Amino acid sequence: MTKGLIHHVEINVSNLEDSIAFWGWLLEELGYELYQSWNEGRSWKLEDSYLVFVQTEEIYLDASYHRKRVGLNHLAFYAKSRDHVDVITKRLEQKGISILYREHHPFAGGKKHYAVFFEDPDRIKVELVATV
Repeated sequence: MTKGLIHHVEINVSNLEDSIAFWGWLLEELGYELYQSWNEGRSWKLEDSYLVFVQTEEIYLDASYHRKRVGLNHLAFYAKSRDHVDVITKRLEQKGISILYREHHPFAGGKKHYAVFFEDPDRIKVELVATV
Protein backbone atom coordinates (compact mmCIF):
# COMPACT_ATOMS: atom_id res chain seq x y z
CA MET A 1 0.00 0.00 0.00
CA THR A 2 1.07 3.56 -0.62
CA LYS A 3 1.46 5.66 2.52
CA GLY A 4 -1.18 8.37 2.60
CA LEU A 5 -3.39 6.89 -0.14
CA ILE A 6 -7.06 7.09 0.80
CA HIS A 7 -8.28 3.69 1.98
CA HIS A 8 -11.99 4.49 1.77
CA VAL A 9 -14.55 7.26 2.06
CA GLU A 10 -17.92 6.53 3.65
CA ILE A 11 -20.93 8.71 2.85
CA ASN A 12 -24.24 8.57 4.68
CA VAL A 13 -27.15 8.98 2.28
CA SER A 14 -30.82 9.85 2.70
CA ASN A 15 -32.12 7.21 0.27
CA LEU A 16 -29.87 4.24 -0.44
CA GLU A 17 -31.79 3.08 -3.53
CA ASP A 18 -31.50 6.52 -5.18
CA SER A 19 -27.82 6.71 -4.31
CA ILE A 20 -27.12 3.22 -5.67
CA ALA A 21 -28.86 4.14 -8.94
CA PHE A 22 -26.85 7.37 -9.20
CA TRP A 23 -23.42 6.21 -8.05
CA GLY A 24 -23.47 2.67 -9.43
CA TRP A 25 -23.42 3.53 -13.13
CA LEU A 26 -21.06 6.48 -12.64
CA LEU A 27 -18.46 4.62 -10.60
CA GLU A 28 -18.58 1.59 -12.89
CA GLU A 29 -18.06 3.92 -15.87
CA LEU A 30 -14.94 5.20 -14.08
CA GLY A 31 -13.59 1.68 -13.57
CA TYR A 32 -14.84 0.90 -10.06
CA GLU A 33 -16.29 -2.52 -9.31
CA LEU A 34 -19.02 -3.39 -6.84
CA TYR A 35 -17.10 -4.39 -3.71
CA GLN A 36 -19.56 -4.89 -0.85
CA SER A 37 -23.33 -5.13 -0.65
CA TRP A 38 -25.53 -5.36 2.44
CA ASN A 39 -29.04 -4.20 3.39
CA GLU A 40 -27.92 -0.77 4.60
CA GLY A 41 -25.11 -0.07 2.14
CA ARG A 42 -23.01 -0.62 -0.96
CA SER A 43 -19.40 0.04 -1.83
CA TRP A 44 -17.42 0.27 -5.05
CA LYS A 45 -13.66 -0.27 -5.25
CA LEU A 46 -10.94 0.90 -7.62
CA GLU A 47 -7.53 -0.60 -6.94
CA ASP A 48 -6.87 -0.13 -3.20
CA SER A 49 -9.49 2.56 -2.47
CA TYR A 50 -13.23 2.31 -2.17
CA LEU A 51 -16.32 4.46 -1.70
CA VAL A 52 -19.06 3.38 0.70
CA PHE A 53 -22.67 4.59 0.70
CA VAL A 54 -24.71 3.85 3.82
CA GLN A 55 -28.38 4.50 4.53
CA THR A 56 -28.68 7.18 7.22
CA GLU A 57 -30.70 6.05 10.21
CA GLU A 58 -34.17 7.58 10.29
CA ILE A 59 -33.53 9.49 13.53
CA TYR A 60 -30.76 11.47 11.74
CA LEU A 61 -32.61 12.29 8.53
CA ASP A 62 -34.08 15.59 9.80
CA ALA A 63 -30.81 17.50 9.24
CA SER A 64 -30.10 17.55 5.52
CA TYR A 65 -26.70 17.86 3.86
CA HIS A 66 -25.43 21.04 2.23
CA ARG A 67 -21.98 21.30 0.68
CA LYS A 68 -21.48 24.88 1.85
CA ARG A 69 -21.72 23.89 5.52
CA VAL A 70 -18.79 22.45 7.43
CA GLY A 71 -17.84 19.11 5.92
CA LEU A 72 -17.40 17.63 2.47
CA ASN A 73 -17.74 20.11 -0.40
CA HIS A 74 -17.37 17.77 -3.37
CA LEU A 75 -15.75 14.69 -4.83
CA ALA A 76 -13.62 15.05 -7.97
CA PHE A 77 -12.66 12.19 -10.26
CA TYR A 78 -10.32 11.97 -13.24
CA ALA A 79 -11.88 11.25 -16.62
CA LYS A 80 -10.03 9.33 -19.35
CA SER A 81 -10.16 12.32 -21.70
CA ARG A 82 -12.17 15.35 -22.75
CA ASP A 83 -14.29 13.03 -24.88
CA HIS A 84 -15.02 10.97 -21.77
CA VAL A 85 -16.22 14.14 -19.98
CA ASP A 86 -18.48 14.84 -22.96
CA VAL A 87 -19.89 11.29 -22.97
CA ILE A 88 -20.63 11.43 -19.24
CA THR A 89 -22.20 14.87 -19.66
CA LYS A 90 -24.60 13.46 -22.27
CA ARG A 91 -25.43 10.47 -20.04
CA LEU A 92 -26.13 12.82 -17.12
CA GLU A 93 -28.48 14.87 -19.29
CA GLN A 94 -30.24 11.70 -20.52
CA LYS A 95 -30.78 10.70 -16.89
CA GLY A 96 -32.24 14.13 -16.10
CA ILE A 97 -29.29 15.14 -13.90
CA SER A 98 -28.64 18.88 -14.06
CA ILE A 99 -25.23 20.17 -15.04
CA LEU A 100 -23.98 22.80 -12.60
CA TYR A 101 -22.52 26.08 -13.89
CA ARG A 102 -24.07 25.35 -17.30
CA GLU A 103 -23.25 28.82 -18.60
CA HIS A 104 -19.51 28.08 -18.20
CA HIS A 105 -19.51 24.35 -19.03
CA PRO A 106 -17.08 22.66 -19.67
CA PHE A 107 -14.69 25.34 -18.41
CA ALA A 108 -16.46 26.23 -15.15
CA GLY A 109 -13.22 25.48 -13.29
CA GLY A 110 -11.20 27.84 -15.49
CA LYS A 111 -9.94 28.11 -19.07
CA LYS A 112 -7.57 25.17 -18.66
CA HIS A 113 -9.89 22.99 -16.54
CA TYR A 114 -12.15 20.79 -18.71
CA ALA A 115 -14.79 19.25 -16.45
CA VAL A 116 -18.43 18.59 -15.75
CA PHE A 117 -19.98 19.45 -12.37
CA PHE A 118 -23.23 17.90 -11.12
CA GLU A 119 -24.93 16.74 -7.91
CA ASP A 120 -25.92 13.38 -6.47
CA PRO A 121 -29.41 12.77 -5.01
CA ASP A 122 -28.35 14.36 -1.69
CA ARG A 123 -26.82 17.35 -3.53
CA ILE A 124 -23.21 16.31 -2.96
CA LYS A 125 -21.32 18.01 -5.76
CA VAL A 126 -19.41 15.71 -8.10
CA GLU A 127 -16.76 16.76 -10.60
CA LEU A 128 -15.34 14.76 -13.49
CA VAL A 129 -12.21 16.39 -14.90
CA ALA A 130 -9.98 15.65 -17.87
CA THR A 131 -6.33 16.53 -17.71
CA VAL A 132 -5.53 19.19 -20.31
